[in-house]
Formats: sequence, C-alpha cells, structure tokens
Amino acid sequence: MDNKYHITIAGVERDLTLCPVNENLDIAAFVMFDDVELTKASAAELLKICPEHDVIVTAEAKGIPLAYEMAREGCGRYIVARKHTKLYMKAPLAVEVKSITTDHVQHLFLDQIEADFIKDKRVLIVDDVISTGESLNAVEGLVKTAGGNIVGEAAVLAEGDAAKRKDIIFLEPLPLFFK
Repeated sequence: MDNKYHITIAGVERDLTLCPVNENLDIAAFVMFDDVELTKASAAELLKICPEHDVIVTAEAKGIPLAYEMAREGCGRYIVARKHTKLYMKAPLAVEVKSITTDHVQHLFLDQIEADFIKDKRVLIVDDVISTGESLNAVEGLVKTAGGNIVGEAAVLAEGDAAKRKDIIFLEPLPLFFK
C-alpha cells in the first residue's frame, strides 16, 4: 500500500503521509504550519465562500496559520482558543474536547477579555480539518458561552463522514483509509 495520498487544494498539489490511528484505520496527515503557499491559497479560497464575519476563532494549534491568514486578508481579527490557561487569563471560559488526532481528553480556554470581544460579534470558526467534529463542538461551546453569533464553520478539509455535512464550509473532502 502506498503511504501517501495525493490531493489538490485551492490549486496547490500535495502528497499527504498516511498515519495509523489504530490497526484498522489510517488518516492522511495534513499540517499547514510550514506550508505558506497552501495556507495563503486555502485562506483566499475559503474567504470567497464564507459568510461575512467580524472575527475568526480557531482552536490551538493547527488552525492558527489559516485563521491568521484569513484574518489578515479579511476581517482583521482572530482569536485562538488555547489548550492551557495562561498567566494573563483572568476568569477564562473552559470546555473539554476529545479529538481523533489526540489520545486523551483536552481542554480549550478563552480569556475573559477575548470572550467580551466576541460578545454580539459575527464569528467564523475555522480549522485545518473537520473530522469527528469534536474540536468544532468545543469551540462552538466557547463562542456561544461568550455570547458570539456563529455565522459559519469552515475548514480546508472535511475528513471522512464530515464531508457529507451540509452545515460546514470546506474546500476538499479527505477520505479515511480503512485497512
């Protein structure tokens, strides 16, 4: 079996390495951290199809480059739901999340200052990949608790059954690789 999956995203071609989740399933590793060309192209294409928004919110960490670039090209503001509390955070909001790419339950936190900023704003939630939707649900919970108005949820890729969802915006489907 080939250990790569070839995909074209926003006109940019990439070979994604297949990584085992368990003995029955592999996923294609999609990491935007060091891929400026793909991040810029994906951000531009997503902005064409996303609704008007005042602020972008993403979960730490893999969605950060995308959120930054979309905010830079668009609304000018993004907020990161952090995986750990930081010293600067006063009365942070918190939710639990269990992602397919992480082997344990995590938490996401939003500083009260960020929560106050989100209140009554049009919020676009973005991530690199939507798969099970657990990370997305966690960010939704934070935004709703803060009083933000979610206008859309977008990702570069929708993995597995997420590609069948009608409530998310994405550029390309990404299959799961069953053994």
